[in-house]
Amino acid sequence: MTDLLQHQIEYYSARAPEYDRWFYRQGRYDRGPAFKRQWESEAQIVREQLLNAPRQAQILEMAPGTGIWTEQLIRIGDQVTALDASPEMIAINKAKLASDKVTYIQTDLFTWQAQRQYDMVFFGFWLSHVPGEKLSAFLSAVYEALAPGGRLFFVDSQDRELSHTRTETENLGGELQQRVLSDGRRYEIVKIYYDPAQLTGTLRDSGFEIEVLSTPKFFIYADGVKPI
Repeated sequence: MTDLLQHQIEYYSARAPEYDRWFYRQGRYDRGPAFKRQWESEAQIVREQLLNAPRQAQILEMAPGTGIWTEQLIRIGDQVTALDASPEMIAINKAKLASDKVTYIQTDLFTWQAQRQYDMVFFGFWLSHVPGEKLSAFLSAVYEALAPGGRLFFVDSQDRELSHTRTETENLGGELQQRVLSDGRRYEIVKIYYDPAQLTGTLRDSGFEIEVLSTPKFFIYADGVKPI
């Protein structure tokens, strides 16, 4: 498992320069204008839900990547602490946003322990990369990092068939996927597609008041709280 997770970090470090092309459906991820319009429409549903809340003083973002969601978080938060294992992702995020509202910490999210509690915890397209055997410990760490009454929000993938065949993504069974970068390098990573109802139960068992919802085709997302 240690080797797999290190491989996953290496994959996202190598993928950093092309990550935005995936989210914005460009290049080999472009599946045509209708697909792109639907994708953006559903992404906007999630953005509006995220932004439709009172302002937060301190936000913790786990696995912020290139800053796609960090850019939204600085609109609703006074300060954002962004944790990522990839220095390449952090560098892109920092250059893109150039915001003194964001503090970056390079760290292993599976070993990091919060030294304080935050008013909100957010992660985008990260939970699906947490191995099942580590999910309980991860959610416990999130629970401890969140202040009572604090907000938990996340967004992730719904449909395992989103990748265009040109990306050569291959499901290897269980929790594993093989991903191929544009330069041909291949990596095995963890990728889990959750059933919203089952994930809702898991999160509630971990102490959160929350429900996992889905957009029509592409995303799952959840907006809940740690009870006071």
